[in-house]
Amino acid sequence: MPKISAFEKHFDRYEEWFEKNEYAYQSELDAVKLLMPKFEKGLEVGIGTGKFAVPLGIKSGVEPSYQMRKIALERGLNVVDGVAENLPFEDNSFDLVLMVTTVCFVDDVLKSFKECFRVLKNSGTILIGFVDRESTIGKIYQANKEKSLFYKEATFYSTSEIVELLYEAGFKNFNFSQTIFKKLDEMKEKEPVRYGFGKGSFIVISAKK
Repeated sequence: MPKISAFEKHFDRYEEWFEKNEYAYQSELDAVKLLMPKFEKGLEVGIGTGKFAVPLGIKSGVEPSYQMRKIALERGLNVVDGVAENLPFEDNSFDLVLMVTTVCFVDDVLKSFKECFRVLKNSGTILIGFVDRESTIGKIYQANKEKSLFYKEATFYSTSEIVELLYEAGFKNFNFSQTIFKKLDEMKEKEPVRYGFGKGSFIVISAKK
C-alpha cells in the first residue's frame, strides 16, 4: 500500500513546506537541473503537487494521493493514479523518468526501479533525488521520524544503497550531484550544487538505461 495518508490529510502543509524552505527547494531544483539531459517526453513518478515537474518541464506524472493529484492537475499536468511498482505505461515510452523524495515512501524500491527501466526508451535517463540517510539532514529526519507528519512511515536510504538497487534494475553510467550542506534552519540563501556525493544532504543520481 502506498504511504499516502499524511499527504491526503495534510496536503496544505506539504505545499507550505516549499514556501517555508524556499532556499532548500530552489537548491534541490538546481541539483536536479545539473544532471538533467534534454528530453522530449518525461515522467515524474510520485509527482505530488507538481512542485518539481512544473519548473523542470515534465508534463506527465503518476501519483497515488488523490489530494496531491488534484493540485497537480490544476497546475496543468497530465497525472494518473498509480504506484511506482506498477506504472500504467507501455514499454519504452519516455526519455526521462524523475523520482524526487519518492523512494523513501515506496514499498518495493527495486521493483519501482525495474518499472522505471521498463518504461524508459533505450539510452533514456532516470534521475533520483533524495535525502541521504547518512547525511546531516538524513540523520535528523531519521532521529525524529516518529514526530514527523510526513516521514513517520518513510524508509531512508544511503547513496550506495540506491546505486546498488539501480544497478540491479539494469541501470548504468552513474553521475551524482549534491546540495544542502547546512541544516534547513541555518540557510539564508540558495546552497551551491556540486558534483559527487558524501557532503550534501540532498543527492541526485542520474543513470542510463
